[in-house]
Amino acid sequence: MALIKSVWGFTPVIGKNCYLAENATLVGDIVLGEGCSVWFNAVLRGDVNAIRIGNHVNIQDGSVLHTLYEKSVVEIGNYVSIGHNVTVHGAKIDDYALIGMGATLLDYAEVGEGAIVAAGALVLSNTKIPPFTLWAGVPAKYIKDVEPEKTHEMNRKIAHNYAMYASWYTQESTNQE
Repeated sequence: MALIKSVWGFTPVIGKNCYLAENATLVGDIVLGEGCSVWFNAVLRGDVNAIRIGNHVNIQDGSVLHTLYEKSVVEIGNYVSIGHNVTVHGAKIDDYALIGMGATLLDYAEVGEGAIVAAGALVLSNTKIPPFTLWAGVPAKYIKDVEPEKTHEMNRKIAHNYAMYASWYTQESTNQE
């Protein structure tokens, strides 16, 4: 079972039909929407400020979500995919965005709807990534526009795939009981 820990009177709130890997960690002021998955070694630390996550979000293995003490918050919309080993520190991510493996988003960065942050990118503090654009590099820079229909289709597919993957783990535990 995942480590779910209260701190400063805040206990994580978990929506319906979520999958939390056995060694995922959720601490403090966190609200996780419905149909989400938090994978192995992911850490969501709402100990110094709030983390708010929409529906059908997948936070993949080794990712870390945290904030600045009493300043920044993490806000994630619906159908967002956070790739393996991503750091989201006090940033906002809108619906249908995709954050590639190993990317880092710093405080007050904003990722628009349907935007893609490439693997390994470093999104500096206060960067505003417009909707339906691709950003890459260190520091991250605009690469090109992306088609809204293709982005929605791709990110919805990834979100549904992660819901399917999560079902494999919940079915397995049901079959072993």
